[in-house]
Amino acid sequence: MNTSSTYLATQGDAYERVMGRWSRQLALPFLDFVGTAEGDRVLDVGCGTGHLTFAVARRSGSGELRGVDLAQPYIEHARRHNQDARIVFEVADACALPFPDGNFDRVLSLLVLHFVPQAEQAIAEMRRVAKPGGVVGAAVWDVRGGFIANRMFFDTAAALDPDARERRARNYTRPMTRPGELQRAWRNAGLKDVVETSLVMRMEFASFSDYWTPYEGSEGPAAEYVASLTDDGRERLRGALEAAYLDGDADGPRSYAALAWAVKGTTPS
Repeated sequence: MNTSSTYLATQGDAYERVMGRWSRQLALPFLDFVGTAEGDRVLDVGCGTGHLTFAVARRSGSGELRGVDLAQPYIEHARRHNQDARIVFEVADACALPFPDGNFDRVLSLLVLHFVPQAEQAIAEMRRVAKPGGVVGAAVWDVRGGFIANRMFFDTAAALDPDARERRARNYTRPMTRPGELQRAWRNAGLKDVVETSLVMRMEFASFSDYWTPYEGSEGPAAEYVASLTDDGRERLRGALEAAYLDGDADGPRSYAALAWAVKGTTPS
Protein backbone atom coordinates (compact mmCIF):
# COMPACT_ATOMS: atom_id res chain seq x y z
CA MET A 1 0.00 0.00 0.00
CA ASN A 2 1.30 3.45 -0.83
CA THR A 3 1.91 5.43 2.36
CA SER A 4 0.43 8.56 0.81
CA SER A 5 -2.81 7.12 -0.59
CA THR A 6 -5.16 4.19 0.04
CA TYR A 7 -7.12 4.75 -3.18
CA LEU A 8 -6.90 2.12 -5.91
CA ALA A 9 -6.10 4.12 -9.05
CA THR A 10 -5.38 2.49 -12.41
CA GLN A 11 -7.30 4.12 -15.30
CA GLY A 12 -8.51 7.64 -15.96
CA ASP A 13 -11.55 6.57 -17.99
CA ALA A 14 -12.61 4.13 -15.28
CA TYR A 15 -12.26 6.86 -12.65
CA GLU A 16 -14.55 9.07 -14.70
CA ARG A 17 -17.31 6.46 -14.47
CA VAL A 18 -16.99 5.75 -10.77
CA MET A 19 -16.18 9.22 -9.39
CA GLY A 20 -15.09 11.78 -11.97
CA ARG A 21 -18.66 12.56 -13.00
CA TRP A 22 -19.46 13.38 -9.37
CA SER A 23 -16.31 15.40 -8.65
CA ARG A 24 -17.15 17.50 -11.73
CA GLN A 25 -20.51 18.28 -10.16
CA LEU A 26 -19.26 18.83 -6.59
CA ALA A 27 -16.55 21.23 -7.80
CA LEU A 28 -19.19 23.91 -8.43
CA PRO A 29 -20.62 24.35 -4.90
CA PHE A 30 -17.12 23.84 -3.52
CA LEU A 31 -15.81 26.80 -5.53
CA ASP A 32 -18.82 28.85 -4.46
CA PHE A 33 -17.66 28.18 -0.88
CA VAL A 34 -13.89 28.72 -1.19
CA GLY A 35 -14.13 31.49 -3.79
CA THR A 36 -12.11 32.41 -6.86
CA ALA A 37 -10.45 35.62 -8.00
CA GLU A 38 -8.97 36.95 -11.22
CA GLY A 39 -5.27 36.29 -11.56
CA ASP A 40 -5.06 33.78 -8.71
CA ARG A 41 -2.34 31.17 -8.68
CA VAL A 42 -4.25 28.03 -7.72
CA LEU A 43 -3.04 24.55 -6.75
CA ASP A 44 -5.39 21.56 -6.93
CA VAL A 45 -3.99 18.87 -4.62
CA GLY A 46 -5.07 15.36 -5.63
CA CYS A 47 -6.57 16.64 -8.85
CA GLY A 48 -7.59 13.25 -10.23
CA THR A 49 -8.69 13.74 -13.82
CA GLY A 50 -8.73 17.51 -13.39
CA HIS A 51 -12.34 18.57 -12.89
CA LEU A 52 -11.70 21.06 -10.08
CA THR A 53 -8.80 22.63 -11.98
CA PHE A 54 -10.93 22.95 -15.10
CA ALA A 55 -13.77 24.50 -13.08
CA VAL A 56 -11.40 27.12 -11.62
CA ALA A 57 -10.17 27.94 -15.13
CA ARG A 58 -13.72 28.48 -16.35
CA ARG A 59 -14.45 30.89 -13.50
CA SER A 60 -11.34 33.06 -13.49
CA GLY A 61 -9.09 34.98 -15.83
CA SER A 62 -5.35 34.84 -16.20
CA GLY A 63 -3.41 33.06 -13.51
CA GLU A 64 -1.34 29.92 -13.05
CA LEU A 65 -3.31 26.73 -12.38
CA ARG A 66 -1.55 23.59 -11.20
CA GLY A 67 -3.04 20.16 -10.65
CA VAL A 68 -1.08 17.41 -8.93
CA ASP A 69 -1.96 13.79 -8.24
CA LEU A 70 -0.09 10.69 -7.17
CA ALA A 71 -1.76 8.59 -9.89
CA GLN A 72 0.07 8.79 -13.22
CA PRO A 73 -2.97 7.46 -15.17
CA TYR A 74 -5.14 10.30 -13.86
CA ILE A 75 -2.54 12.93 -14.73
CA GLU A 76 -2.23 11.52 -18.25
CA HIS A 77 -6.02 11.63 -18.63
CA ALA A 78 -6.15 15.24 -17.42
CA ARG A 79 -3.37 16.28 -19.79
CA ARG A 80 -5.15 14.71 -22.77
CA HIS A 81 -8.30 16.70 -22.00
CA ASN A 82 -6.59 20.00 -21.22
CA GLN A 83 -6.87 22.79 -23.77
CA ASP A 84 -5.96 25.70 -21.47
CA ALA A 85 -2.37 26.95 -21.60
CA ARG A 86 -2.61 28.24 -18.01
CA ILE A 87 -3.01 24.71 -16.65
CA VAL A 88 -0.16 22.34 -15.82
CA PHE A 89 -0.80 18.81 -14.53
CA GLU A 90 1.97 16.79 -12.91
CA VAL A 91 2.52 13.75 -10.73
CA ALA A 92 3.23 14.69 -7.13
CA ASP A 93 2.65 13.53 -3.56
CA ALA A 94 0.21 15.55 -1.43
CA CYS A 95 2.48 14.88 1.56
CA ALA A 96 5.57 16.31 -0.20
CA LEU A 97 4.44 19.02 -2.61
CA PRO A 98 7.21 20.07 -5.05
CA PHE A 99 6.67 23.82 -4.67
CA PRO A 100 8.35 26.58 -2.64
CA ASP A 101 6.78 28.12 0.42
CA GLY A 102 4.12 30.78 -0.13
CA ASN A 103 3.62 30.08 -3.83
CA PHE A 104 -0.18 30.00 -4.36
CA ASP A 105 -3.13 32.27 -3.64
CA ARG A 106 -5.46 29.27 -3.20
CA VAL A 107 -4.58 25.69 -2.37
CA LEU A 108 -7.56 23.38 -2.77
CA SER A 109 -8.30 19.67 -2.44
CA LEU A 110 -11.49 17.87 -3.49
CA LEU A 111 -12.37 14.31 -2.39
CA VAL A 112 -8.78 13.43 -1.51
CA LEU A 113 -7.84 13.84 2.16
CA HIS A 114 -9.87 10.86 3.38
CA PHE A 115 -7.61 8.62 1.28
CA VAL A 116 -4.39 10.07 2.72
CA PRO A 117 -3.24 8.12 5.81
CA GLN A 118 -1.05 11.04 6.88
CA ALA A 119 -3.74 13.64 6.27
CA GLU A 120 -2.21 16.10 8.74
CA GLN A 121 1.03 16.08 6.73
CA ALA A 122 -0.87 16.83 3.53
CA ILE A 123 -2.70 19.71 5.24
CA ALA A 124 0.60 21.07 6.54
CA GLU A 125 1.98 20.95 3.00
CA MET A 126 -1.09 22.74 1.65
CA ARG A 127 -0.62 25.50 4.19
CA ARG A 128 3.13 25.70 3.50
CA VAL A 129 2.74 26.39 -0.22
CA ALA A 130 -0.06 28.96 0.27
CA LYS A 131 0.86 32.64 0.31
CA PRO A 132 0.39 34.66 3.50
CA GLY A 133 -3.32 35.46 3.58
CA GLY A 134 -3.98 32.75 1.01
CA VAL A 135 -6.98 30.43 1.10
CA VAL A 136 -6.63 26.74 1.91
CA GLY A 137 -9.76 24.66 1.34
CA ALA A 138 -10.87 21.04 1.06
CA ALA A 139 -13.96 18.85 0.80
CA VAL A 140 -14.55 15.15 1.46
CA TRP A 141 -17.69 13.01 1.32
CA ASP A 142 -19.77 12.72 4.47
CA VAL A 143 -19.35 8.98 4.00
CA ARG A 144 -21.16 7.82 7.11
CA GLY A 145 -24.12 10.18 7.16
CA GLY A 146 -24.64 11.65 3.74
CA PHE A 147 -23.38 9.43 0.92
CA ILE A 148 -26.49 7.39 0.12
CA ALA A 149 -25.44 5.62 -3.09
CA ASN A 150 -22.20 4.46 -1.47
CA ARG A 151 -23.90 3.42 1.79
CA MET A 152 -26.37 1.34 -0.18
CA PHE A 153 -23.46 -0.56 -1.70
CA PHE A 154 -21.51 -1.21 1.51
CA ASP A 155 -24.53 -1.87 3.74
CA THR A 156 -25.85 -4.42 1.25
CA ALA A 157 -22.43 -6.05 0.90
CA ALA A 158 -21.96 -6.14 4.68
CA ALA A 159 -25.29 -7.95 5.11
CA LEU A 160 -24.00 -10.71 2.82
CA ASP A 161 -20.32 -11.02 3.68
CA PRO A 162 -18.34 -10.64 6.96
CA ASP A 163 -15.32 -9.43 4.98
CA ALA A 164 -17.43 -6.58 3.60
CA ARG A 165 -18.24 -5.52 7.18
CA GLU A 166 -14.55 -4.96 7.78
CA ARG A 167 -14.22 -3.06 4.53
CA ARG A 168 -17.27 -0.95 5.40
CA ALA A 169 -15.74 -0.11 8.76
CA ARG A 170 -12.51 0.99 7.10
CA ASN A 171 -14.41 3.05 4.55
CA TYR A 172 -16.48 4.92 7.13
CA THR A 173 -13.71 5.61 9.61
CA ARG A 174 -11.32 7.24 7.16
CA PRO A 175 -9.58 10.44 8.32
CA MET A 176 -11.29 13.81 7.93
CA THR A 177 -14.82 12.41 7.38
CA ARG A 178 -16.44 12.94 10.80
CA PRO A 179 -18.38 16.11 11.70
CA GLY A 180 -15.96 18.84 12.78
CA GLU A 181 -12.84 16.86 11.90
CA LEU A 182 -11.76 19.05 8.99
CA GLN A 183 -12.38 22.17 11.04
CA ARG A 184 -10.19 20.89 13.90
CA ALA A 185 -7.46 19.86 11.49
CA TRP A 186 -7.44 23.30 9.86
CA ARG A 187 -7.16 25.03 13.23
CA ASN A 188 -4.47 22.62 14.40
CA ALA A 189 -2.51 23.49 11.25
CA GLY A 190 -2.52 27.14 12.31
CA LEU A 191 -5.00 28.40 9.71
CA LYS A 192 -7.17 31.37 10.56
CA ASP A 193 -10.83 32.32 9.96
CA VAL A 194 -11.70 28.63 9.66
CA VAL A 195 -15.21 27.79 8.44
CA GLU A 196 -16.70 24.32 7.98
CA THR A 197 -19.90 23.67 6.08
CA SER A 198 -21.84 20.92 4.33
CA LEU A 199 -22.20 20.87 0.55
CA VAL A 200 -25.23 19.20 -1.02
CA MET A 201 -25.62 17.66 -4.47
CA ARG A 202 -27.48 14.74 -6.02
CA MET A 203 -26.18 11.67 -7.80
CA GLU A 204 -28.38 10.91 -10.80
CA PHE A 205 -28.35 7.38 -12.25
CA ALA A 206 -30.11 6.45 -15.50
CA SER A 207 -30.65 2.80 -14.53
CA PHE A 208 -29.40 0.04 -12.27
CA SER A 209 -26.76 -0.75 -14.90
CA ASP A 210 -25.52 2.84 -14.65
CA TYR A 211 -25.23 2.41 -10.88
CA TRP A 212 -23.65 -1.07 -10.90
CA THR A 213 -21.26 -1.04 -13.87
CA PRO A 214 -18.56 1.18 -12.30
CA TYR A 215 -18.23 -1.35 -9.48
CA GLU A 216 -17.11 -3.91 -12.05
CA GLY A 217 -14.26 -1.59 -12.98
CA SER A 218 -10.88 -0.99 -11.42
CA GLU A 219 -11.12 2.18 -9.35
CA GLY A 220 -11.75 2.78 -5.68
CA PRO A 221 -12.74 0.74 -2.60
CA ALA A 222 -16.05 -0.66 -3.91
CA ALA A 223 -14.56 -1.96 -7.17
CA GLU A 224 -11.60 -3.33 -5.22
CA TYR A 225 -14.05 -5.33 -3.10
CA VAL A 226 -16.09 -6.59 -6.07
CA ALA A 227 -12.89 -7.78 -7.74
CA SER A 228 -12.10 -9.87 -4.64
CA LEU A 229 -15.35 -11.88 -4.91
CA THR A 230 -15.96 -15.20 -6.58
CA ASP A 231 -18.31 -15.25 -9.56
CA ASP A 232 -21.10 -16.53 -7.32
CA GLY A 233 -20.39 -13.91 -4.69
CA ARG A 234 -20.40 -11.16 -7.30
CA GLU A 235 -23.75 -12.29 -8.70
CA ARG A 236 -25.26 -12.54 -5.22
CA LEU A 237 -24.14 -8.99 -4.44
CA ARG A 238 -25.37 -7.72 -7.80
CA GLY A 239 -28.80 -9.26 -7.25
CA ALA A 240 -29.14 -7.83 -3.74
CA LEU A 241 -28.05 -4.39 -4.92
CA GLU A 242 -30.47 -4.50 -7.82
CA ALA A 243 -33.32 -5.19 -5.37
CA ALA A 244 -32.17 -2.25 -3.24
CA TYR A 245 -31.92 0.03 -6.27
CA LEU A 246 -35.30 -0.95 -7.71
CA ASP A 247 -36.93 -0.72 -4.28
CA GLY A 248 -40.28 -2.03 -5.52
CA ASP A 249 -40.35 0.10 -8.66
CA ALA A 250 -39.42 -0.43 -12.30
CA ASP A 251 -35.82 -0.01 -13.38
CA GLY A 252 -34.98 3.49 -14.49
CA PRO A 253 -33.65 6.79 -13.15
CA ARG A 254 -32.83 7.23 -9.47
CA SER A 255 -31.63 10.33 -7.64
CA TYR A 256 -29.66 10.05 -4.39
CA ALA A 257 -28.59 12.90 -2.13
CA ALA A 258 -24.86 13.23 -1.53
CA LEU A 259 -23.32 15.47 1.12
CA ALA A 260 -19.72 16.53 1.56
CA TRP A 261 -17.94 18.24 4.43
CA ALA A 262 -16.04 21.33 3.30
CA VAL A 263 -13.62 23.62 5.10
CA LYS A 264 -11.69 26.77 4.32
CA GLY A 265 -9.22 28.93 6.18
CA THR A 266 -6.51 31.48 5.53
CA THR A 267 -2.79 31.43 6.26
CA PRO A 268 -1.52 34.04 8.73
CA SER A 269 -0.44 37.25 7.01
